[in-house]
Amino acid sequence: MQKVRKCVIPVAGMGTRFLPATKAIPKEMLPIIDKPTIQYIVEEAVASGITDILFITSSYKTSIIDHFDRSFELEQRLQKAGKNEKLDMVRKIPDIANFTFIRQGEPNGSGHAIKKAKDFVAGEPFAVMYGDDLMMYDHEPVLKQLIDIYDRTGANVIGVQQVDPKLTYKYGIVDYDDKESGKIKSIIEKPLVNEAPSNDAGLGRYIVNPSIFDELDHLERGAGNEYQFTDAMLALMKKEPFYACRFDGKYFDIGNQLGYLEANVAFAERRDDLKEDFTKFLDKDYKDRHKVLTLK
Repeated sequence: MQKVRKCVIPVAGMGTRFLPATKAIPKEMLPIIDKPTIQYIVEEAVASGITDILFITSSYKTSIIDHFDRSFELEQRLQKAGKNEKLDMVRKIPDIANFTFIRQGEPNGSGHAIKKAKDFVAGEPFAVMYGDDLMMYDHEPVLKQLIDIYDRTGANVIGVQQVDPKLTYKYGIVDYDDKESGKIKSIIEKPLVNEAPSNDAGLGRYIVNPSIFDELDHLERGAGNEYQFTDAMLALMKKEPFYACRFDGKYFDIGNQLGYLEANVAFAERRDDLKEDFTKFLDKDYKDRHKVLTLK
C-alpha cells in the first residue's frame, strides 16, 4: 500500500466575509496572532508525514506563494541587524515541504480545483485540507489521525466531529453504514435538524484514493452551479469504502469572523510568551474595561 505523502490545499476562494481586509490580503494569510493561518495548516500536514504540498490558488493570492518562497532581501536585513532568531524562522518556512502552485483559472468550485491536482498526485493516495479549516491538537496532528486509518484500511477517510444537533443544517452530515466501525454510507449536505442521520459533521480533512479523479472527470455542476468535491466523494462511495475518523482536536472555521476570533484567543492562551498576561486580560482587565464602557 502506498503511503500518503502528498496534500492538496485549495486556496482560490475570494474570502468575501472578511472584506475589506481580503481586498488585498488572502483570508488564508490573515494571522492567528503572528503566524498566517495557512502556515498552521501546512505545519499540521508536515507533522503528519506529508512531504509534497500543492496549493490550488488564484491570480490575486501571490502573497501565499511569496510566503512559502525565499525572501533574500528580508533575510539580508535580518542578518545585518543581528536578528538571528527571526532569520532562522523565516529561512525554515520554504524548506519544510516541497511546494507546488497551480492557478484554478476560474472559480468553479472545490471539485474543479482538486481536479487540477491529477498530475501532481500521479496515481497516489493524497490528503485534502481546506485553507480556512484550522485545527488545534495536543498530541497527534489531526491529519495524521486520518492517515493512520488509511494505513489500516486502504480506504478513503473523512475527518469528523460531533456538532450540536441543532446545528446540523450548517454542515455535511455523515450517514453511517456501520457507526461502530465508522464505515460511511453517505453524506447529507446541510440536512434539516429532524432529518439529520447523525450529528457527525465532515470538517475539512480528507484522505482519498486517486480513483477520485474518475469521478471528478465526470462530475456535473451541483450546489451554487459549481463542481463540488463532496459530490465526487458521494459518487465514489458507491464503488469504494469510506471511513470516518472521529478526530481528537479542536476545529476552528476561519472562514467566518467568530471562528477567526475564537482561534486567536485559543492559540494565544497556549503561547508561553502570552498566556499569563492574556489570561489576566481576559479574566480581569477586559471585564473591568467592558464594565466601564457599559456604564458610560
